[in-house]
Amino acid sequence: MSLDLQLQPEKPPSSEVLVITGMSGAGRTTAAHALQDHGWYVVENMPPQLFITLADLVARSPEAFPRLAIVVDVRSRTYLHELRSALHQLESEGVEYRTLFLEAADDVLVRRFEAGRRPHPLQGNARLLDGIQAEREIVSELKEAADVVVDTSALNVHGLATEVTELFSEDGPVTLRLNVMSFGFKYGLPADANFVADMRFIPNPHWVPTLRPHTGVEAQVADYVLSQPGVDAFLTAYLAALDPVFEGYRRENKHYATLAVGCTGGKHRSVAVAEELARRIAQRPRVTVHVQHRDMGRE
Repeated sequence: MSLDLQLQPEKPPSSEVLVITGMSGAGRTTAAHALQDHGWYVVENMPPQLFITLADLVARSPEAFPRLAIVVDVRSRTYLHELRSALHQLESEGVEYRTLFLEAADDVLVRRFEAGRRPHPLQGNARLLDGIQAEREIVSELKEAADVVVDTSALNVHGLATEVTELFSEDGPVTLRLNVMSFGFKYGLPADANFVADMRFIPNPHWVPTLRPHTGVEAQVADYVLSQPGVDAFLTAYLAALDPVFEGYRRENKHYATLAVGCTGGKHRSVAVAEELARRIAQRPRVTVHVQHRDMGRE
């Protein structure tokens, strides 16, 4: 297959339905507002029992709801069971949908709730962290099944709005949208990673005095990293292994994935390799690539 095919977004043949869920405080409302600003019809906190009626409306009149986002607030296992039944009803009505799960680290959620001076919906008389953990257990199944998971820990409201806009642009999702993220292992694995590649086998530019203050996006560091023995062979073999995965994602109607590339601090090796991986992947047909450097600048 030729790699010079023009990448064109592919609109679903019927209504585009997005279910937004995730942790309380992770940014569901911000995501909904961003979609609304780009022409989506947004329904917030709809009871699952009404999904059946909604499924019937969307199936019968897709032109009336070309782009529909449903924000789901899951706060009990009973609600989760009802939501599963409602999503099954959407499928039985022939309505294709995708799910966006918003995640954030516990300490970030605590700060957000404290800043807003409000309790967690599952907190009751317990600690704030107890409410967060209770909700995390309830929604773990939804996170596992989600089409795309976005960790909002390092995003403010503007950053999250931009991220959502890029994922669900006005032209509709492309066949596969890949997020290539560099990170530092010492700061923890990205919560939303589908694949993790470890670049700590490459000599560390940190120990080269002239390279230490620079980052992997700068030519002198990138040239040093990419010229090391085994790096080009790794890139070639890794992409060859990913190609059948990308094809499988397309067959299974999975449109989003995050490829995390790590080194010790997320400044040199992972950044340079992430940039090169993204450059090579962008040459594949029916793929768009977004690059993010999570930990660059944290040292």
